Amino acid sequence: MKYLILVGDGMGDYPIADIGDKTPLEAANIPFIDELCKKGELFFNCTVPEGYPPGSDVANMSLMGYDPAAYYTGRAPLEAAAMGIELAPDEIAFRCNFVTLDHEGDGEVTMRDFCAGHITNDEAHELIKDLEIHCSTSKFHFKPGVSYRHLVVFKGEHPGFATVPPHDFIEQKITDHFNKYMENSSWKELLEKARALLKDHPVNQKRIEAGKNPANLVWLWGEGKMPTVPTLTERFGISGSMISAVDLLKGLGVLGGLDPLDIPGATGYIDTNYEGKAQAAIDALKTQDFVFVHLEAPDEAGHQGSLADKITAIEDFDSRIVKPIVEDLQRRKEDFRVVVTMDHYTPLSLRTHVSDPVPTLLYDSREQSAGSGVGFDEKKCAENDRTYDNSIKDGFTMIEKLLASK
Repeated sequence: MKYLILVGDGMGDYPIADIGDKTPLEAANIPFIDELCKKGELFFNCTVPEGYPPGSDVANMSLMGYDPAAYYTGRAPLEAAAMGIELAPDEIAFRCNFVTLDHEGDGEVTMRDFCAGHITNDEAHELIKDLEIHCSTSKFHFKPGVSYRHLVVFKGEHPGFATVPPHDFIEQKITDHFNKYMENSSWKELLEKARALLKDHPVNQKRIEAGKNPANLVWLWGEGKMPTVPTLTERFGISGSMISAVDLLKGLGVLGGLDPLDIPGATGYIDTNYEGKAQAAIDALKTQDFVFVHLEAPDEAGHQGSLADKITAIEDFDSRIVKPIVEDLQRRKEDFRVVVTMDHYTPLSLRTHVSDPVPTLLYDSREQSAGSGVGFDEKKCAENDRTYDNSIKDGFTMIEKLLASK
């Protein structure tokens, strides 16, 4: 028996007037997933426990069967795990975004772009290298990640103020949160040095000349110490792989004992290497029990507010991820159970995450009777009137439901 969790990050949304009050899932052409619905179980799944932020860290941790109340310490340490960074007991990892901030004459600060125009890996790594050379101290060190997503490892006590995700403030004032950093002398010195270096850096000068948003500052958030979690092999006796372009998911995979596969050309956006991801899953399932495949593109399109890109990302998820992986298992006559879902909604109207229960499909290749779904979207899922509280306290997690046949 093979087991799969296939995640289209942020696919869920609310009805949009411009497309006839449909959601992007409704408007998208996803014939393969819709066909699986005819013989599968369709339901809502609560991935974000009450009191927790609706981030990909909490939601995907829930999908993997880890109770955030027991294991969640923050987003950044999960990314540190993916990067092979070991945190000392007195160290805290912070997610470090390259962002584009507008500093206005009256002291107001606006988050123009939470990802600095999806800066490329090569550009970002050149900037991170120079930040580490010229701005690091005994307390702060910069670690390179992917595109706009990097880390700062901080030695010392927590600075004592609440950090916020930059994607929650796209094209909004973020002055109060910015000023919290500037009230701490060590953090103020770091940010002022970083701002001065980035302002005149050749990478940013070229981006400005090309009409692109510069990475004119770093934004630190999602901090935490390294958690200790039991592996999926220890818990369920399965081996598997994690396939994702982003370090957050790879880190979850590392902590869960999964192989974090590196896919050339995986970008986390609509230009990612879909075929490489699908083939990696196909190959992994020849020798392993389980794969978790994560596609970031719908979420990024949601943050950008791009309806066209979000629909494209959803359709590519159907035709270039779900279809080739499942069809290969069918050709090989493998018995399998697959979950098709998302971690959270990223509504285009809000451009950030919300904690609504997410549409979820569970398909078992051995069951050929009519299923509960006639298509995969929010409205059809609501018609089935079934919602699972994805929590250990209620004796149900998504991975336990997936592995119910073991």
